[in-house]
Amino acid sequence: MKKLTQLGMVFGMVVSASALAGPEEDRTAFQNFYEKRFPQVVEGDFINGVYSILPGAREQWEAIEEFPPYEVAIEEGEELYNTVFANGKSLADCFDTPAQRENYPYWDSEKGKVVTMEQAVNDCRVANGEKPYKTKKGALAAVSAYMSYESRGQAINVVIPDDPAAIAAYNEGKELFYTKRGQLNFSCSDCHMYGAGLNARADTMSPAFGHASHWPVYRSKWQAMGTLHRRFAGCNTNIRAKPFKAQGTEYSNLEYFLTYMSNGLEFNGPGARK
Repeated sequence: MKKLTQLGMVFGMVVSASALAGPEEDRTAFQNFYEKRFPQVVEGDFINGVYSILPGAREQWEAIEEFPPYEVAIEEGEELYNTVFANGKSLADCFDTPAQRENYPYWDSEKGKVVTMEQAVNDCRVANGEKPYKTKKGALAAVSAYMSYESRGQAINVVIPDDPAAIAAYNEGKELFYTKRGQLNFSCSDCHMYGAGLNARADTMSPAFGHASHWPVYRSKWQAMGTLHRRFAGCNTNIRAKPFKAQGTEYSNLEYFLTYMSNGLEFNGPGARK
């Protein structure tokens, strides 16, 4: 009980300071919180999620990674990426290279919104007269898996431009992360800051630092690939809150905030999780 109280006090101080800070101050406080909370985690290893803090579970996960369940999705994604549209073009014509993860999410001043890599894929399809992919799984997750695989090792370096609209989008994502929702009255931060390393039933809650680095993910629970926004929606459902639209404003802004919080780490998707 004493340990939980101390963690709650530290957590409260981080949130209180964050409410008054700018993005860079937020990021420094955010990363320092996890580095002090989990001093055993070597530099850069938070990209491995809960496996960065659980040695036993990590051994099992590393065994799975020898024959990763997302390999089929990577192959499917590569084929879809190069498949020719009815107009003779393809996704490859929209990107200089498939290794694009480091460029997303970003603030698009002309569109007045955050653009994720998955949105860029669907925007490309629509611009070429094709229907957009469904946003939580299936073809979009496969294309994302291929592009993320090609992007492994790229440094996360999300930029928040000196633009009131961009800063507002960042702050909306930040607010969503810290605001309690649903019948269970939980926030993202309750589970993944204050609760990181603690158990929720049989599962250990993962640190939010590095959360955006390893998507899309093959989850054993899903028996399939899923996008980051699919996971956001699942978390909201778990706390009995109505999920927002995948690739909509709310989750895109949340991804913007979370990815910025992990600046300095590396992208290492796609991933495999329980």
